[in-house]
Amino acid sequence: MKNIFIFFLMAFTLTACGEDCYNAPQTIAFKFVDSNNENLITNGTLVTYSIKDENQVGVQLTKTSEDMIILENVGAYNGTKNYIFSSNIKTFNFSIQSSEFKGGCDGYQINKLTFTGVGIDVTDEKGYYKIVLQ
Repeated sequence: MKNIFIFFLMAFTLTACGEDCYNAPQTIAFKFVDSNNENLITNGTLVTYSIKDENQVGVQLTKTSEDMIILENVGAYNGTKNYIFSSNIKTFNFSIQSSEFKGGCDGYQINKLTFTGVGIDVTDEKGYYKIVLQ
């Protein structure tokens, strides 16, 4: 009987999740270029920029060494949230549709990004979105 109890205890311990784990949504990065494919941050054209959500809360942005912008802490919700990108060149809107998933760890996944605005062209590149501002 004691051996059966120890067996079940070990089996439960090995199959239990143990600590809670969480997977954040994938990173979203923007690269801003002109019609000649020149990086607008690198060439000094895009100087000021910000992103706010639909509640006017600012999104933390991180500039990479390749002069791309990473949006921090977006997509951790169920549903669609609207955002406004403002800069010294152009303002445009976009939305992020996310959903919760359950697997080995809980978390959220970004299902879709939708861009709207006049004079922008967006391409989903490998690992980032290339946005042409004219």
